[in-house]
Amino acid sequence: MKRYLIGAILLLYTQSSFAQRITGKVYEQLVNDKKLKPLTGANVYWAGTTQASSTDSVGRFSIPRILHSNQLIISFVGFKNDTIKIGAESELEVILKSDQTLNEVVVKANATSVDRLSPHQTEIITTRALAKAACCNLSESFETNASVSVSYSDAVTGSKQIQMLGLSGTYIQTNVENIPTIRGLASTFGMNFVPGTWIQSIDVGKGAGSVVNGYESMTGQINVELQKPDTQEKLYFNTYLNNFGRAELNLNLAHQLNEKWSTGLLTHASTLQNRIDKNGDGFLDLPLYTQYNVINRWKYQSNRMMAQFGVKALHEDRLGGQSDFREEMKGTTQAYGFGAKVNRYEFFSKIARLFPDKPYKGLGLIINASVHDSKSYFGLTNYNGRQETLYSNLIYQSILGNTNHSYKAGISYMLDNYDEKYKDTTLLRKESVPGVFVEYTYNNLDKFVLVAGSRVDFHNLFGRQFTPRLHLKYSLTNNTTLRASAGRGFRVANPLAEYYGNLVSSRQVVFLEKLRPEVSWNYGVSLTQEFKIGEMNGTFITDFYRTNFENQLVADFENPKYLRFYNLNGKAYANSFQAEVNLTPIKRFDLKLAYRFFDVKQTLYGLDNENVLLPKMLVSRDRVLFNAGYALPYDKWKFDATVQWNGKRRLPSMDPMYGMPGHGEIWSEASTEAPSFYNLNAQITRTFPKWDIYLGGENLNNFRQKNPIYAANTPFGKEFDAGMAWGPVVGRMIYAGVRFKIIR
Repeated sequence: MKRYLIGAILLLYTQSSFAQRITGKVYEQLVNDKKLKPLTGANVYWAGTTQASSTDSVGRFSIPRILHSNQLIISFVGFKNDTIKIGAESELEVILKSDQTLNEVVVKANATSVDRLSPHQTEIITTRALAKAACCNLSESFETNASVSVSYSDAVTGSKQIQMLGLSGTYIQTNVENIPTIRGLASTFGMNFVPGTWIQSIDVGKGAGSVVNGYESMTGQINVELQKPDTQEKLYFNTYLNNFGRAELNLNLAHQLNEKWSTGLLTHASTLQNRIDKNGDGFLDLPLYTQYNVINRWKYQSNRMMAQFGVKALHEDRLGGQSDFREEMKGTTQAYGFGAKVNRYEFFSKIARLFPDKPYKGLGLIINASVHDSKSYFGLTNYNGRQETLYSNLIYQSILGNTNHSYKAGISYMLDNYDEKYKDTTLLRKESVPGVFVEYTYNNLDKFVLVAGSRVDFHNLFGRQFTPRLHLKYSLTNNTTLRASAGRGFRVANPLAEYYGNLVSSRQVVFLEKLRPEVSWNYGVSLTQEFKIGEMNGTFITDFYRTNFENQLVADFENPKYLRFYNLNGKAYANSFQAEVNLTPIKRFDLKLAYRFFDVKQTLYGLDNENVLLPKMLVSRDRVLFNAGYALPYDKWKFDATVQWNGKRRLPSMDPMYGMPGHGEIWSEASTEAPSFYNLNAQITRTFPKWDIYLGGENLNNFRQKNPIYAANTPFGKEFDAGMAWGPVVGRMIYAGVRFKIIR
């Protein structure tokens, strides 16, 4: 143990789970009036660093407290800068004074930004970006993001999956407030369980994440920050309705009990009860569902202690399948049906010991416990799963001599108890994983930052696991930043939950061998260039990442009769290249253009069990995204439009004679390609002091995959398969909604 701790390489300096954030509001005082007006788009940054944020539409900001500076600068074109020395404060109220030498105020605000200080390539998606689309839940929060793509996993269940760096979301460590959340059995519908109105910001990091947060990050890390009880609106109400009949209500409440205590209540209810079958295949295009979701959280803040704790509860009921299916037909062949009932309960606690005179020092403890219970059926097949999880993380941070050298160290513990039943098979697994980690950061005036870290985990089933990671950032100029990273990832797969959509078929599920953990190495480089041409500001970002697998879960559905799971026996890799340009040609007009290329391959067993390296199925090789947004002064009217073009992707053969002589004996002959397609989304928002009214549409070009369900007319036959969805199942969708808020 000692030699691992002494010789461990440490990783990326990112905000730990207990790190403080400075939040507040920025106002201007109206001329000849005592009233204060929130400033949208004011810049907030730490002196001498590139760690920055900006205020949202109500003048609110949130920025992590850092080790290297205690002077916070607030600036806005047309106003005098204000510099505040930060001690133990965590909530600020700033009033900027007008600079009389200027005749007009220029408003500049970014919906998304790159964390300029972090050596880990991280994009921050703010509430301003989330408001560009309906953003009903986390899975719908990436419509204007080039790095993350979202699609349905099948044509029946409504389950959505994300992709980043050419691999599915199971390889991304998805945290909620730095607590591993969407994992295990929650990977099936977990992206649908975080309402968009609860989200304060989303950090999207590419490459291996911080060792502080665990060992499961393989291709990236997504951290979702929820609305806080002491910073969110006193009341926030949102209602949403679309032409398919999907309706949602959200109510967020916050109350400051006294100067130290605050509490918040986040609620969500949504439902869809219309039976829609626009393509006439006899199956519902979207499952009927009802979801109730609530969080009650409390926060205590003093000079020397910060504590948060709360409870979450969720219930969701889904029903899909053939249009005339009713739940009382379950277990019969009268009609093919799908059903899923999910109940999830969670408790979380975060406690931090603060040192006002030494802001670089801190001690924090996170404890999280959850129970996830799901009961599903696919035709005549039942699949039930229960996961009980306990997570704890103790983190200490300080410096070595001076703030150029800092470190984090701690211990963690993860307990997962799985109980799954599929048909007549019971899958039991208990994982107990204590671990230790240490992370070192060297920062030379923010020009060069090195973060090296490692952790050692002791898995009760798979032994000792060593996870080293390294991140580098070098500022070539004030406007040019180069980043590089490398790291190992480790995870235990949950095949049935992760390939849930493929269970909606007549395929026979076969485990060819005892599955081993997935292990990968990820390497990447990125370049960020900021530029200005005349009055036009812009940013160019390009990156390349490669993920190599030492072992990978292979989900093989090349043969239409089987869904086979086995360990990798050969090569598997994913190469990802992306280039993105962001421009502001005129005031309040933003443009984004991005291109992404994937080269993803995996070794599969051939017809005679020979190893064949093939492009991974259902992964689009090319993708282009274009987004344009324009706002009138003071955001009275906002217009946004996004076009996404998705290139071709490989599909398996669905020939029932596959494997017979003369029918698909060669892999390249057996495979087919899905055509390329594009989607158009747009939204218009009218903003009032307390109200927002929005109207929008998705897939406005009305593209639909033809025949997304194979052999839909014989769902109990040998050829039925609803798991090969590669494009939109439903056509054009129009929605409208209203937001109402009362600011503190």
